[in-house]
Amino acid sequence: MRSVRTWLFGVTVAAASALSLSAQAQPASNGQQIYETRCKACHEGGAARAPSRADLGQRAPGDIVQALTNGIMQPMAQGLSDADKQAVAAYLTSATSSASLPARPTGQEMPQVAIKGGVVGTDPKCASNPPIAAGVGDWASMGVDDASTRFQRHPGLTAADVPKLKVKWAFSMTGGGQPAVVGDWMWITNRSGKFYALDTKTGCVHWSVDDLVSRTTPMVIKSPISPSGWLTVVSQSDRIVRAFDAQTGKEIWKSAQIENHPFSVLTGSPVIVDDRLIVPISSIEEAAAMSKAYSCCTFRGAVAALDLKTGKLLWKTPMITGPVKPIRDKEGGGKVQGPAGAAVWAAPSVDRKRGLVYVVTGDSYTDVDTDGDDAIVALDIKTGAVKWRRQVTEHDNFVMGCGPTSASGNCPTPMGPDYDFGATPVLMTLKGGKQVLVAGQKSGIVYGIDPDSGKLIWKTQVGMGSALGGVEWGIGANATHVFVPISDLVYLFNPRPDAPKGKAGLYALDPATGAIDWSAPAPVAPCHYAADKDKPSRCARAQPAAPAVIPGFVFEGGMDGWIRAYDDKTGKIVWEDSTTARSYDTVNGIKGQPGGGIDGMGPTIAGGMMFITSGNNGAARVGSNGVNVLLAYSVDGK
Repeated sequence: MRSVRTWLFGVTVAAASALSLSAQAQPASNGQQIYETRCKACHEGGAARAPSRADLGQRAPGDIVQALTNGIMQPMAQGLSDADKQAVAAYLTSATSSASLPARPTGQEMPQVAIKGGVVGTDPKCASNPPIAAGVGDWASMGVDDASTRFQRHPGLTAADVPKLKVKWAFSMTGGGQPAVVGDWMWITNRSGKFYALDTKTGCVHWSVDDLVSRTTPMVIKSPISPSGWLTVVSQSDRIVRAFDAQTGKEIWKSAQIENHPFSVLTGSPVIVDDRLIVPISSIEEAAAMSKAYSCCTFRGAVAALDLKTGKLLWKTPMITGPVKPIRDKEGGGKVQGPAGAAVWAAPSVDRKRGLVYVVTGDSYTDVDTDGDDAIVALDIKTGAVKWRRQVTEHDNFVMGCGPTSASGNCPTPMGPDYDFGATPVLMTLKGGKQVLVAGQKSGIVYGIDPDSGKLIWKTQVGMGSALGGVEWGIGANATHVFVPISDLVYLFNPRPDAPKGKAGLYALDPATGAIDWSAPAPVAPCHYAADKDKPSRCARAQPAAPAVIPGFVFEGGMDGWIRAYDDKTGKIVWEDSTTARSYDTVNGIKGQPGGGIDGMGPTIAGGMMFITSGNNGAARVGSNGVNVLLAYSVDGK
């Protein structure tokens, strides 16, 4: 399952699966009845990927309805009426939906945007929209470079600046991915359906698009096909890709749906290579399999290439080949079928020298063996042809909701560990010029692969691994090390005194051998989650977020809300800040917006500033507030 990463960004993969997996018609009913019959078992039963009832209560009602109606959860809401969705949202958020509305700031009229449990904020429009001007240290894509190293070579920060970082401004939004930055402009997606272009210095809004649900990082390039000369491209959750003039927000083109499976989604950020856009394709079918009425499974992960000028499909390559065939009949009708799965959750990395893109795949959904799941795959950029494939975990057959009481009839036998890949592989150049492709898996294992042949060079067990990591959202690298954050979330709260506690923390590996050169266990530190209200929070030290690397330092956040800078040679913490230690008065008019866990694609560093989302970056799990606060750090907050 993807790293479930739980992601799904609508209500989260797990939240959504439990909340709306009612792929069956539902008579008119109240929200509490729907919740208790369809949701309670996961959200109050300790399901690993499901946020607690308290976490769901921190979400805005409109966020839940949006996710089920127009967002990534739309396929999962089949059979639910609008009234059903609204009733569930109202029941889940009843404790927060009566929050008072803030006064509208004086000045020009600004559009409203629902945030923070029903509180309404305002989008502060910029007084002017100066031309986009590239800087030497722009971060214009998810991985900052073709190799997806997440290494910012020109951060605009010195070693003396890093310990002085303080929050300059905050922007509250319902969800939000990792921002892209060029000059003083920033672009960030939003699961509520808003795609923003912001000013990096103040957080004011240059423009926004109000019908774009996504969790991906926009890619921004100079391009003659855009009137301003700057183009931004975003993949939407509903399998559509759109291109905009990055200066004005005017749409340049909109693709057709690049995948027709009803449970397919776009979760990984696209990458641009010359005249084409490479798009990974994933799905939430493993959540749909929780329904007894659903005949699992038929989705197959894929990678597609679109023409950058028009958005037209050039090629699409499935990660599993061969026909779908029936496995067994289900009690009450329907069939289990396969092979299926191998979702491509993460962005590709690019190897222009070899003319390849590298992707990693998720688990299998059925009992039928396939070599396409839990694999590292090299594809020809021009044709989509598979050049090599390296499967690292066999028989990882997994769908959600399986256990002693499962009645779906879709559970594979035996069940796999859900050790799929959710982190983009990183291409590294070693001393002497030899290259190695490094990939981190939820199993906690990191692999070094020969990019010419796909042969295994080394593998290192870094974390203990589980369905929630191990390695979840990403790894980073500089010239000498690959930096590996470890989540190991499921081990942190095991009450048994003899139970393993996992290896949550940050690790530096030698890319030539896989040897661990240093380790920095996640510190035990205080935090306060809004969902816990006045009681002490069980702070999750897990570190699933992707890192950001600059000369001399590695930045990594944790689900306890702490963001830290580590010395890249020793692992010593040289700066840290708790995003849950304070509330924020945001530039878009929300008073007292709380911070929360850091989980997802991690920081963006550009132009002497660092940008990170706190509260619910990757998944509504531990530390979720249901609403993100985008934090902008600068030296002394100036």
